[in-house]
Amino acid sequence: MNKKPSAIVVGVGAEQGLGAALCRKFAAEQYHVFVGGRTAAKLRQVVGSIKATGGSAEPVEVDAAREESVISLFDRAFTETDHLAAPDLVVFNAGNNQRLDFRELSAELFEDFWRVGCFAGFLIGREAARRLVPLGRGTVLFTGASGSIRGKPGYAHFAAAKAGLRMISQSMAREFGPFGIHVAHAVIDGGINGDRLRTLQPARVAEKGETGLLGPDAIAEAYWCVHRQPATAWTQEIDLRPSGESF
Repeated sequence: MNKKPSAIVVGVGAEQGLGAALCRKFAAEQYHVFVGGRTAAKLRQVVGSIKATGGSAEPVEVDAAREESVISLFDRAFTETDHLAAPDLVVFNAGNNQRLDFRELSAELFEDFWRVGCFAGFLIGREAARRLVPLGRGTVLFTGASGSIRGKPGYAHFAAAKAGLRMISQSMAREFGPFGIHVAHAVIDGGINGDRLRTLQPARVAEKGETGLLGPDAIAEAYWCVHRQPATAWTQEIDLRPSGESF
């Protein structure tokens, strides 16, 4: 009997956000999705919408910056059953962002951004590698940002974390590619047209319009395409931006 493939997505929040869009896309491709995030109510909402359309998913509360929490998630997801295969797709999508005056940036806040944006990615990447290498297959995708490759005024804390995450992705790709593990990093260059931006910066959403913001579902399509690439032509990094974004 063929087992159902499965995927892990860490960093799922609002239903109209990138994490949720990734879960919906993978479920639409007949994957069982482990929907990972910190807020139980949001996870239930995402899982409920997936199941309502015939998809397969389950919520998993996880703090990606806590080692024991990440290990627990992977132990659960990689416990195969008669009907469910071990994951062959892992996405790290956690992150936070805020403009802060460098002179007012506390050591505690800088470390918090690093723990969420970089250290958590290390934990997810390490646990994925530990489990996928013996299987000889799998994809690990990291969500980056324009801050991954350049720092802007007021975003030193964010850029430092995202640049570190990018280096984790590059190092993993070189180390584990020969073992059949495809590791890729996505530079998300621009605002994502989701609940967070609509709530926090409605004026920006109105100003940018449809062609000035990234669509979560469109990003999810790109992630899926990377996952489906044959081993003879793997992408290590992609950059995605709306047509109206200058670069």
